[in-house]
Amino acid sequence: MKDGLSLLPTGTGSSAEQPSARTEPNPVRAKILIVDDDRRNLLAASEVLADPAIDLVLANSPEEALRQALRMDFALILLDVQMPRMDGYEVASLIRSRSRTSRVPILFLTAHNKEDIHIFRGYSAGAVDYVFKPIQPLVLKSKVDVFVDLYLKTAEIQRKAAAEKQLLLENLRVRGEKLAAEQALRRREEHQAAVLRGLPIALYTSPLSGDDRRLHFTNDSIERITGFSREAFTASNLWGEQLEPDDRYRISADLSTISEAGAVTLEYRWRNADGRERHILDQIVINCHENGTPVELFGMWFDVTERKELELSLQHASKLEAVGRLTGGIAHDFNNMLSIVIGNLDLVKSSLLGNEKALRRVDSAIEGAHRCAELTSRLLAFSRRSPLQPKALDFTSFIPGLIKLLERTLGERIAISADLEDGLPEVCVDHAQFEAALINLAVNARDAMPDGGGLGIRIKRHEAVAQEGSEPLHSVEIAVTDSGTGMSPAVLARVFEPFFTTKEAGKGTGLGLSMVYGFVQQSGGTIAVDSNLDQGTRFVITLPVLAGRSFPSEEIDPGDAPGPLNSVNGAGGAVLVVEDDADVRFTVVSTFEALGFKVFSAQDVDEALSLLQTESNIVLVFSDVNMPGAMNGIELGHIIRQQWPDMPILLSSGYLREDQDTNGFSLLQKPYRSTELVQALRGLLSNAQGTMPLE
Repeated sequence: MKDGLSLLPTGTGSSAEQPSARTEPNPVRAKILIVDDDRRNLLAASEVLADPAIDLVLANSPEEALRQALRMDFALILLDVQMPRMDGYEVASLIRSRSRTSRVPILFLTAHNKEDIHIFRGYSAGAVDYVFKPIQPLVLKSKVDVFVDLYLKTAEIQRKAAAEKQLLLENLRVRGEKLAAEQALRRREEHQAAVLRGLPIALYTSPLSGDDRRLHFTNDSIERITGFSREAFTASNLWGEQLEPDDRYRISADLSTISEAGAVTLEYRWRNADGRERHILDQIVINCHENGTPVELFGMWFDVTERKELELSLQHASKLEAVGRLTGGIAHDFNNMLSIVIGNLDLVKSSLLGNEKALRRVDSAIEGAHRCAELTSRLLAFSRRSPLQPKALDFTSFIPGLIKLLERTLGERIAISADLEDGLPEVCVDHAQFEAALINLAVNARDAMPDGGGLGIRIKRHEAVAQEGSEPLHSVEIAVTDSGTGMSPAVLARVFEPFFTTKEAGKGTGLGLSMVYGFVQQSGGTIAVDSNLDQGTRFVITLPVLAGRSFPSEEIDPGDAPGPLNSVNGAGGAVLVVEDDADVRFTVVSTFEALGFKVFSAQDVDEALSLLQTESNIVLVFSDVNMPGAMNGIELGHIIRQQWPDMPILLSSGYLREDQDTNGFSLLQKPYRSTELVQALRGLLSNAQGTMPLE
């Protein structure tokens, strides 16, 4: 029979009667596992070890002991040796074999097996001590307290170590955040300093009053902006010396009001160390002492030259846009009137055959009307609202007329010479625009030679190889050279820049060379410039050689086409004329009727579409481009292309807006001669197989 716990009395009483007092509750509670198959022994042990600071867990079987050991962490395990199914040695071995419980102290309780061999077996199984029955409560309590205190101190050390680790990590985190904040602040300061260095801004202080403004700058940006050092502003009244004379009175008057207003904003012109004039925005406030007494002026300089130039450019662009719109409208109305004049003169001329005197007068009137048309064309070219009309250009016949025009334009003090290489090929270019470009270069050359000089025009062949092994690119090189003042590298770099000019205000818009550059680029060529101060300037225009005769080199001379109205016979074919101007419509209808056509007329797109729906014998639509209403002639042409794809369409216009694209349609520019109308009809109706006879 198994022995009981057998508690023995002691001189001081049992520990159950005198539990150990703890002044402060420990945050970590110790757990003790008591394992014994005899419930009486479990009860007795729990009586001895009862303590508010200790949790006792009782197990009455080896299986229950192993389950509890896996579920909880224990400060000590009291293990009975003699138990059924599995003795204490086996239980201890299993507890020691698991990593979670391998370090839990095990105290064997036994009344048998006191021999050395059994004790050695117990220690081998993992026991740290033996308590032999009968057990004195004080001995058991003392041994248990040792292990409990050891467990609690170990837990406290671990808790403090974890707390110190957490504190260290928190300290590292705070220091990291501080370092990151310092780095971010440093980067922000560096960024702000870089921005301030890059901005055209300078800070300064100056005396409260007086014309002698010896400025004391607080940063070094002033030297970068003006070219003068900080010391130069402190040593003398450099600010007043470099101020534009025309602005001094106005600036002095504005500065006199700062005492009352407390602040003032000035804008004036100031000359830098390199001699260039800059526009300065100067914002000034009064800097006061702590007691409110004014001490000095604090100001900020802003170099707003680029903004000022942009404003001037926008003003130029707005003016040119307004002039362009006005010019376009005038040209449109003027071309309509010229169309009436020229059209009716052509009709009159066809009825005056044999009357030479009357024919000469009509031809003279037609020639005068054509001169007016050329003037209108120049107005449209100025407003850049006229599409290019490239034609083959023969230099041998073109240059002599240009030289005569330049001699009248440039005056006697400019000696003009021309050197043309023999056998020059033709180029395809808009004659009027090309002439205007050369005149523009010549006028600029004249302005660069105020005391007179020489202007030379040299034209020769030019060949260039785009890629190795490829065919050479044939072109013609037109060089315009003068003996003028030349240009500095800074001016040369901006010579083709729109609105850039070195001329005085009111004597140049800065658009001339940019328009020449755009025209050359649009014509498929290139332009380059070479210049040095006091050594003259040389512009070189390169234009591609015309491949074949795909463009006419000369316009039809009215005198070379006698009886144009007799060269086409409409044979009663129907033509639809769409024109909003009643007088122009009447003239066009009369012209087509004189050609033998049956004519239907409409004043807008809606009326034209209605006639096309009802009249099936219409073989040609002749429409103006600009008409009142929701749709214009181009949109009418697209509708006809969709519904009547075989219908020939001929458009006419005296003025095309930038947003109007006539690609894909034949276009006749107003005012036009009857010969030009006949030529356009030949091209359109020759593709209509058997529609009507042309002769």
